[in-house]
Amino acid sequence: MKGQLNTTKVRLPLINRSRLVNGLIKALVLLMLAYVIHRQIIAREQIEDIWHIFVQQWRAADQWLLLAAVVLMPLNWGFETLKWRCLTRGFVQQSFFRAYQAVLGGVTLSIFTPNRIGEYGGRILFIPAKDNWKGVVATLVGSFSQLLVLIGLGVLGLVFFAEQHLMLEGYVLWGVFFMGVCLCTLMLFCFYNIGLVIPLVKKLPFAKYLGRAARSVAILRAYDRQVLSQTLVLALGRYFVYSVQYYLLLQFFGLELGFGSTMVGISTIFLLQTSIPLPPFLGLVVRGSLALHIWGYYGFNELAILAATFGLWTLNLILPALIGTIFIFNTNVIQSLGYHDTTPD
Repeated sequence: MKGQLNTTKVRLPLINRSRLVNGLIKALVLLMLAYVIHRQIIAREQIEDIWHIFVQQWRAADQWLLLAAVVLMPLNWGFETLKWRCLTRGFVQQSFFRAYQAVLGGVTLSIFTPNRIGEYGGRILFIPAKDNWKGVVATLVGSFSQLLVLIGLGVLGLVFFAEQHLMLEGYVLWGVFFMGVCLCTLMLFCFYNIGLVIPLVKKLPFAKYLGRAARSVAILRAYDRQVLSQTLVLALGRYFVYSVQYYLLLQFFGLELGFGSTMVGISTIFLLQTSIPLPPFLGLVVRGSLALHIWGYYGFNELAILAATFGLWTLNLILPALIGTIFIFNTNVIQSLGYHDTTPD
């Protein structure tokens, strides 16, 4: 009709909406990472004191200690990358560099999510969308292997630490050791019989509603003893590299102690950190508090302890997260999650 207003709605093309959502997700990731960096580094209490002791030690201490810790950072995540490739090669073929991108992308999302659950979401952005849930299962298995190493060596460290500094009765120490052995034995049994999870998941009353997520658990059948043993060895390698980094940083900041005694303290700290679920904004605070408590038995300087702990966290989480952000920005997040554009360019 003449004079009638045109009420036809102008729809945003799907391809533009996809790009808009991609941009918003990436902007949110960048903002969250910037928030964590500001809260944990820029606005951190004693940051000026930590910087001062760093400059002081850089001039006075052996600089190679810090440089060696920095060089070990990519090796640390390299072990994790090999573990990730080992657990995903049954359903996706990826180069080492592509797998490394996935691991660092997981670090980026994990740094501001509770209990680092963002690690799962970050890694699946770098594998085909149809295999996303298999990637989640693979990440869970890898995390379990690392937890097994942390608890196994942590219990040993705790027993030695308690014997040296807590003056506990012998039967208490043996009790702790026995419970630790029982726990590790149970975890090893579950780890090497991880396929038993498949029938349990299928029997869940809501399994039929999980769809692809429930079916993806079948990937556990591909993890034979050889694959699982290789994964465990790689987890042990990563644990050793991470511990050596901590040792080097402690030495750099003037906390001189024998290698064996330092490893005992480090394994105890790692065990206690693992046993406390933490929101991301409290992670570094609690790490610092635990380190102060454990290293306090050795009479170390508090500021130097905080500096070493802060340095380890920055080196192995903040720097990889920044690099991982670059990799995430080069991915199509929507497509990686299984939502494809149907409108041509």
